[in-house]
Amino acid sequence: MYSWADDTSDWFKPGSYLFDPDKKSSRDAEAARAAASGPRTYEARGGPNPKLIDPKKKIASDSANPLIVAVDVTGSMASWPFEIFDRLPLFFNTLSQYRPDLEISFVAVGDSGVDRWPLQVTEFAKGFDLEQQLKSLYGEGGGGDAPESYGMLAYWVNHHVTAAKAKRPFLIVFGDAPMHPKVPASEIGGLVGDSVSRDVDAIKEWQQTGQRWSTWFLRRPGGRKGDEVDTQWKAALGASKVVQMMNEARAVDYAMGIVARIWGHFADFKSNMAARQPNEQIVELEKGLDEMKVRALSCPKCAGNIPPEASGRFICAYCGATLTV
Repeated sequence: MYSWADDTSDWFKPGSYLFDPDKKSSRDAEAARAAASGPRTYEARGGPNPKLIDPKKKIASDSANPLIVAVDVTGSMASWPFEIFDRLPLFFNTLSQYRPDLEISFVAVGDSGVDRWPLQVTEFAKGFDLEQQLKSLYGEGGGGDAPESYGMLAYWVNHHVTAAKAKRPFLIVFGDAPMHPKVPASEIGGLVGDSVSRDVDAIKEWQQTGQRWSTWFLRRPGGRKGDEVDTQWKAALGASKVVQMMNEARAVDYAMGIVARIWGHFADFKSNMAARQPNEQIVELEKGLDEMKVRALSCPKCAGNIPPEASGRFICAYCGATLTV
């Protein structure tokens, strides 16, 4: 299990990667808080923490760089909150060195027709505080096999989340199933407390989400291109936003890789991953991102926008940095 400290002695290549030294004091402070709380553990429970996961609440981030990580917790994906918890310090410490104001909210998604806790949501947080938030989720493992209530997630993001300072915040969804085509008005009222006059079209709700959020569906290995899951999610998000993961164990790396590349820090992320994984894992992940045409949208030096038409060697108009896009 990863720790909040900078120690890489148990990595694939110990000592071959160094986190940003300019951010070390912040990391050390979070590591001290973690050490004071005792060993990192993720205990099995019989349900979520209802005080922390109520989807009727509205949440807001004052950060320019908020990120929502949503996970399908039905069926065999019930263990995924633990998998993310295991890698949580790595996830936050890696991405926050690129954008120090990073804040993360976690969401667990089920089936609102059959599950007891089909939508569990946390406040935005950062650093060690993320542990309590993530541990409040419960992998119910229910669901109605397929489809699941992903449309409810899109509705909640559109109507219950505010990120006023963010230009293009991230929403990353881990899943393996299609979505119910409609979000029943009765379930919206019962689950998130909103009164709507008619059922909501799930695809249109996701299309609205994608106008505001950089939204990605990271599909668990096992499906195939052109099947129901692939077709439906591409209609919801666009073909380039549906990533077929090849290795379930690298799920968090896929998420970090997408964010790092769009923020212009993919070279550093590859160095980070090379210290933890064999080279063939990096090649596989990079190939997958290339196929999805994931590219840098901002300068890693000054965070200035990179024009969509830029390619190859590019000089940032804001700070003069020379980049390869």
